Amino acid sequence: MLSTRNTHASLRWLGKQLFNREDPGAFFDPLLAVLNPMWVRGFVPARLLEVTDETADTRSFRLRPSPRWKGFRAGQHINIILEADGVRHHRTFTVASAPRQWDTDGTITLTVKRHPGGRMTNWMHDHLTPGTIVGISQAFGDFELPEADVPLLYIAGGSGITPVLSHLMTLADRDFRAPVTLLYYVRTQADVIGAEILYALAARWPALTLHVYRTEEEGKTAFLNESHLDTVPGLRARQVYLCGPKGLMDLAGELLHSFGIKDNQIQTTFFSAPSAVPADTPLGGAVTFGRSDKTVDAEGDAPLLEIAEAADLKPAFGCRMGICHQCSCRKTEGTVVNRLTGKASGPGEETIQLCISVPQGPVTVDL
Repeated sequence: MLSTRNTHASLRWLGKQLFNREDPGAFFDPLLAVLNPMWVRGFVPARLLEVTDETADTRSFRLRPSPRWKGFRAGQHINIILEADGVRHHRTFTVASAPRQWDTDGTITLTVKRHPGGRMTNWMHDHLTPGTIVGISQAFGDFELPEADVPLLYIAGGSGITPVLSHLMTLADRDFRAPVTLLYYVRTQADVIGAEILYALAARWPALTLHVYRTEEEGKTAFLNESHLDTVPGLRARQVYLCGPKGLMDLAGELLHSFGIKDNQIQTTFFSAPSAVPADTPLGGAVTFGRSDKTVDAEGDAPLLEIAEAADLKPAFGCRMGICHQCSCRKTEGTVVNRLTGKASGPGEETIQLCISVPQGPVTVDL
């Protein structure tokens, strides 16, 4: 094992000296992509096997990653790397399938909803066909199942059901006996994503109680309210998982707190990085990238990752919403505000995440 680690370290050093890459094998990716796209080294290649329509605006993509992929835990995310119009794009999606599928046939499923104006979700729906090779990252994220069999409550809206599907299938696979309740909010019955899986689980797995609320068909009473939480037995003892539009999750958090649910009982995952920064918070300032000897005047309307990219720098990044920490970087001077928490950093040296850090006054970053 020691010799293997030393060999890898030597290769990384060689790659940095010759090709300015940590992995010298990735230098040959253009050639390998022509010979066999599944041989590339710069990312984990995955072959698209099947495309399935879930709803009118949601599709599932079943992928077979190369053997270099390390698998995932229920509720985790991956970055998918796509080439569209000659530009490489990274987007983050939750794996909607259960780990048992990966263990059984070596495939995973991503379920993707079209978003009006969304560049890549629409491109995926319009262009991805079976046989296409895409890139994926290793799995990451901590929206994971509890280790103990404790009562659970899920509140999901729209495509926020995707990590919940992975959780529920995994719990059913292990014959989870504690009570599990899902409150799922959609516009109409036709918008239920994973309907076949959800109704099959509810029919065969006694622990699961499923409530689907159709807001456009049922009216105001179908929007999340206190009466919905009143239907959950032993609510105060539940571990709660939230995933959906920000408005739904904010409302859910307020209602749960009013019922005595503590913050340490609630786990939340986001579609994109929300902003908890008050509108009147003073932001902006000169951002200096120390190693690159570049300074940019920022207005405070963009995180440091976007500011760096606008300055023609190429920092590492992954999810772009504060989950994967791949964009972590050293701030040497100045203050930044965390978009997720609304809290300001200290003025000195510390590690920050570029994708969720907005400058508050002059800032220097080791980049």
